[in-house]
Amino acid sequence: MENFIVKKQYTIPELRAMAAETFGDMVKAVADITTGDVAFSNSMHSDAEKLLLEQGSAQENLWGFNIYPDSPEESMLEFQSLINIRPRQNNRTLEIQDTAVQEKVKSIVKKIIT
Repeated sequence: MENFIVKKQYTIPELRAMAAETFGDMVKAVADITTGDVAFSNSMHSDAEKLLLEQGSAQENLWGFNIYPDSPEESMLEFQSLINIRPRQNNRTLEIQDTAVQEKVKSIVKKIIT
């Protein structure tokens, strides 16, 4: 799988196949919480972040997460990434601490998974 910006919806089997090509059980992704754009990465969240930045996204709107396609819907997303560490935005850990941001990411992901 190459790093790419999502342009279509994906099924769980398609996400499972992407995960198998890279990390085995997960797909790394970054979402722009203002535009709704998402990029998938085959290596690091920062690679997906770079694609969105090159497209014009603002870094403060980009949040990294992982999709586990074999997990139940309520635990399919893991809001952890090195790119999420941003003290200036009061996020001092790998995990997205703001539940409103988590909800925006969930909403965006629901639109790309069929």
